[in-house]
Amino acid sequence: MSLNFDSARLYNPYLRPEHEEWRTQLRKWLEKEVVPFLDDWEEAGKVPDSLWQKAADIGVLQLGYPEAYGGISEGIDQWHVNITNEEFTRAGSAGGLISNLLIHGIGLPPVMNYGSEALKQMVAPPVLAGEKRISLGITEPSGGSDVANITTTAVRDGDYYIVNGSKTFISGVMGADWVSTAVRTGGEGGRGVSMLLIPTDLPGVARTPLNRKQGWWCADTGTIYFDNVRVPAENLLGEEGQGFWVIMTNFNPERLSLAVTMEAAARACLEDAVEWAQQRKTFGKRLADHQVIRHKIASMKQKINATQTYLQYLTQAAIEGRCDPGDLAMAKVQASETMEYCAREASQILGGASYLRGNRVERFYREVRVNAIGGGSEEIMRDLAARQYKL
Repeated sequence: MSLNFDSARLYNPYLRPEHEEWRTQLRKWLEKEVVPFLDDWEEAGKVPDSLWQKAADIGVLQLGYPEAYGGISEGIDQWHVNITNEEFTRAGSAGGLISNLLIHGIGLPPVMNYGSEALKQMVAPPVLAGEKRISLGITEPSGGSDVANITTTAVRDGDYYIVNGSKTFISGVMGADWVSTAVRTGGEGGRGVSMLLIPTDLPGVARTPLNRKQGWWCADTGTIYFDNVRVPAENLLGEEGQGFWVIMTNFNPERLSLAVTMEAAARACLEDAVEWAQQRKTFGKRLADHQVIRHKIASMKQKINATQTYLQYLTQAAIEGRCDPGDLAMAKVQASETMEYCAREASQILGGASYLRGNRVERFYREVRVNAIGGGSEEIMRDLAARQYKL
């Protein structure tokens, strides 16, 4: 068995034929619509607007959402979502493209789970059709992980909330039509936090891009400012003071997706390292025949195996409603450490070739940090797990 992206994937007893059919269909689409152009999008720092409609046409945007709002939910489960993250990563982007094209995956659930029926009908159909976009606004210039102490305020004024503050490092915000935003409506701590759906075309809303990033160059990332923005009170998601819970329930699926993406990135690095080691010759023999290189590849596969097994367990636990947040937090750490290790070792094996732009190893090495920090840093994840384990 020659190691590649597919053969390095452990047998998964939970996958059905329809899961593999989705993988095949999506891979064909990505090979046609993304792979030939991704390098150019990275250099341009932008994904073409036409990709949203193309993604809707194949069903990527609608995956897992109720059919009543234009989604595709019949027979869809978390394995379909995992496969989507794996295949987008295989195409050459470890989260950057997804953080743009599929950012509604974290922006829309607060509306679907806690918004009024009127809000759902207004937002979900055009977002799932690729006609409108929605982002999630949590992180502020003063910090991101300390959600209970956000400072953006929303003061009730009759039928409106007056919002002041800013959010930064917000994926998809420059092109977003709405932002599901964490605001402070009450006193200190988590009980004073609420969630508000803010249209970006309201007076007082301003945005600036964050272009000079280490990774995720093609991703739309920016800062959004609120200056006395009057938001209809009916845009409240859930009840006042319920925002912290809304945010926490949104984090778990995001962290699982990030972990799946990082494992796939590690596997792509393994594939590229193996291919190079089998072709490149030094001192009269293939790189793959040097013991030091063979040991690097074996260690990469060892860490990938462990991460895959962990993610298989947690994914099925999530489907069955028994996923422990502490275990999920540690899985994200496991995945980020595995991605970082494999990106480094693949870079060592490729040598100078890995230092040139336009290959997955070079890009994934740059994208390690955003995956290790986004959605909860390794340090925050370890502390969260320790609290969940009641140490």
